Amino acid sequence: MASITVLVGAGWWGGVMRTPKPLVVSGALVAGLVLGACGTRTAGPGEEGGDKAGRCGAGAMASPWPEGTALDGVRIVGMVERAGEGAAPPGGSASPSSGTRTDVSVTADSLPGESEPPGPCALVYTVSNPKAEPFTYTITFALVDDQGRAMSSVEETVAAVGAGRTVRRTLDGVGGGPHASRQARITEVKRVPADEAPAPEGSCPASGLRIHADDGDAAMGLRVVGLHLENCGSRPYSLEGYPALELLDAELEPVEGVRIVPGGRGVAEVSGFDAPPRPVTLEPGESARAGLMWRNTTQAGEAVTVPYVRVRARSGAAPVVIAPHLDLGTTGRLGVGAWREDDAP
Repeated sequence: MASITVLVGAGWWGGVMRTPKPLVVSGALVAGLVLGACGTRTAGPGEEGGDKAGRCGAGAMASPWPEGTALDGVRIVGMVERAGEGAAPPGGSASPSSGTRTDVSVTADSLPGESEPPGPCALVYTVSNPKAEPFTYTITFALVDDQGRAMSSVEETVAAVGAGRTVRRTLDGVGGGPHASRQARITEVKRVPADEAPAPEGSCPASGLRIHADDGDAAMGLRVVGLHLENCGSRPYSLEGYPALELLDAELEPVEGVRIVPGGRGVAEVSGFDAPPRPVTLEPGESARAGLMWRNTTQAGEAVTVPYVRVRARSGAAPVVIAPHLDLGTTGRLGVGAWREDDAP
């Protein structure tokens, strides 16, 4: 995923307070399942392989997942038992066993930060792309206890699902283990064109620039989302001014009727956000930051929500589509801060 990285800290713009990202669960679109880990990772490949019946069947769960439940192309298929008594090599696939299906893979790569081996089960889900071009999907699963109370969440990124393709992936560490969640639900799916997806950390796109957005800060109806641009290439990169933005709806079509204004003009007075543009030259390995700011006030008129934003470091630069979910209310205004080096005050 090619990227410009967007990061905002709690004290960055006048002490805007950070709040946890809300965990949204849409009842009709949720799927109950068993998981045993949390964090963020990129799902490994594995469209071929095998599974094993037994303790990982629906009877082992606190409640079965609804058959056929799907959200934006992501569907929970079931659960499988991991191959062998322990974890398989990271990134590996289970070997088919006698009399079992061969259309589901069981990958064994663990989630970041796990202090114990994953449980014996893995959740199987599919991602279907009905579009005419490859898309990258980011799926949020909510981990819940036996009473359905949310414990935490985990994100999986499935990169470059081909046009008209359906791929299978697994969440490991499902069922068993002292810290395992008994159920999980698909709560959110984000999808962006594969060639405009933010680049994963540690990789560098052909443009030589990594761009992405963070979860944002919020205080008293004021929202701030940070943008961070890293020069991961081999040459200096110069820019001056503001990120070039295009607001997109759920179908990635342009959103009309919203003014993009420099700084916080007409939005809010936040220390540092109205700093004037100045030349920035990033040597390889250096980064710059900017940001988006808005209010979610709702008065007369129809509220506007912008799920996606196409970002360019400057006019004509390679685009990156981020998903900050701008709940603009009826304000019709989005402020954008100028790029400045990360070590700038």
